[in-house]
Amino acid sequence: MQANLDDKLVIAISSRALFNLDDSHRVFQEKGEGAYHQYQIDHEEEILQPGVAFPLVKKLLALNKGAAKHPHVEVVLLSRNSADTGLRVMNSIRHYKLDVTRAAFTRGESPYPYVSAYGTNLFLSADPQDVRQSLEAGFAAATIYPGSVGANTSAQLRIAFDGDAVLFSDEAERVYRKEGLAAFNATETSAAKEPLTGGPFKNFLAALHRIQSDYPLEKSPIRTALVTARGAPAHERVIRTLRAWNIRIDEMMFLGGLEKGEFL
Repeated sequence: MQANLDDKLVIAISSRALFNLDDSHRVFQEKGEGAYHQYQIDHEEEILQPGVAFPLVKKLLALNKGAAKHPHVEVVLLSRNSADTGLRVMNSIRHYKLDVTRAAFTRGESPYPYVSAYGTNLFLSADPQDVRQSLEAGFAAATIYPGSVGANTSAQLRIAFDGDAVLFSDEAERVYRKEGLAAFNATETSAAKEPLTGGPFKNFLAALHRIQSDYPLEKSPIRTALVTARGAPAHERVIRTLRAWNIRIDEMMFLGGLEKGEFL
């Protein structure tokens, strides 16, 4: 029977987002591909330290516990390594007992074309160019800055979204940039009952919502938030849009232009 990922939340992730590859990447930058290739082979039995996105991947894969027959999440590795140099990455995946069985190794080429082939809902990469190409092709993608991270003890997966040009299209954002805040508020007030068009992260949020729907509200392993620079009166269109999409968001913060860092 042919396998497919149509009913799953599919997350594609690069090697440098999943693991800390700073040392080997430095070898590549300073000495070139040949030296990098040899470095990875010489160190392929050395387990890599977790990268920035490692805790996120652990929480996503934990959503499959108790759902062996119909797992919710599929994590796919998309790597600029060759399969030869990527063996160290796969050894590390096995060491940490991550249920990642699908991978694409492109030996220096951008892996972004395979985002579509895997039916990806979200692509996380340390390469801004790969992320930009994916976004331009209409897929949700985000840049993860390489590095190591400390322990993350919270069991719940918490994800915060921006609004315009992220969950929603940039139609309202274009009005703001071109005509200013007053015109933006006037447009959004007059169109309050017209749902916004979806942005690049709509399908990712919808996939999270499908998983949430399998759990009682008080026991959901996922909690979502919308943190937007919008304020009243532009809030109404957002609420009505999510209602029209039949998508729940647990928390909404309308900041009216305040900095988002403290809230996140």
